Amino acid sequence: MNNMSGSLAQYSEIYWGWPIAVYLFLAGLSAGTSIVAVLISKKYGKENYYFKAAALIAPVAIILGLALLVLDLGKPLSFYWILLLYNFDSVMSIGVALLLVYTPLSVIYAVGAFKNEIAMLKISLFDVVANLASKLSSLLEILLFILGIGVGAYTGFLLSAAHKIALWNTSVLPVLFLVSGLSCAGAFTLLVGVLKDKAKRQNDIAHYLLKFDFFAIIAEFLLIVALFMVVKSASTSGAESVANALSANSLGLMFYIGVIGFGMALPIILDLSVLKVHDFKREFAVINALFVICGVFLLRCYIVYAGQIFI
Repeated sequence: MNNMSGSLAQYSEIYWGWPIAVYLFLAGLSAGTSIVAVLISKKYGKENYYFKAAALIAPVAIILGLALLVLDLGKPLSFYWILLLYNFDSVMSIGVALLLVYTPLSVIYAVGAFKNEIAMLKISLFDVVANLASKLSSLLEILLFILGIGVGAYTGFLLSAAHKIALWNTSVLPVLFLVSGLSCAGAFTLLVGVLKDKAKRQNDIAHYLLKFDFFAIIAEFLLIVALFMVVKSASTSGAESVANALSANSLGLMFYIGVIGFGMALPIILDLSVLKVHDFKREFAVINALFVICGVFLLRCYIVYAGQIFI
């Protein structure tokens, strides 16, 4: 990736490729799982597989995403300049400020979630952090919920700041990325929780996440429709970009089959069938979650690539 903070006015080639799509996916997943962890904690408590899964996924995903972003900068050893030279007119600088606060808090919260398991390691530093996380649990949850919304929306603002890219330059994109991140987070948490809860003792939480994802997918679909409508009505070039992005080319087929078909339509059908019964088959929930996760990732790829190809 070249000149990430510079002008994106002209593209003769793809400058923001798959590493950026993966970073946006992981950052959205992390933000979403922080929010999901807080919701599960408030509704079902902390002693369940689903809460622990969400609390752990959040820091792991953002750390992996940031590592990939730094390596993709071209000059990873110069990354510290972004930390020192803040420009709050820059979306990148605002995002870095958010992540500098969010990332360590998500790690502390995860350590607190595994307090009992960590106590068995008998490592004093971890014990101190775990005890601190337990004492500040309510404050951490408020902060992570707010920061999760900020980080989730930031992944969309990062692209929407490129004013010359029609598909990116819309206020709908940050909301779409936030909601799709929540959808992916619900699915990822469901996947890990269902695989761990083989005795099905926590099916009520699985049902909650299935219902959560059902409404998130519907909201995501409506936001995608809104995105295309807003871009199309904004200008002649925007209408042309939308027409090209939705045509039957390879990206269009990925959108229709991967994002809409496998990522939304099939999960909604599975959700409706699974939610009818309490004692559902684990396989259905696993397949549902995998479809949603893949669909959200393909949506990130589609937006990143289509925006640059169809200016």
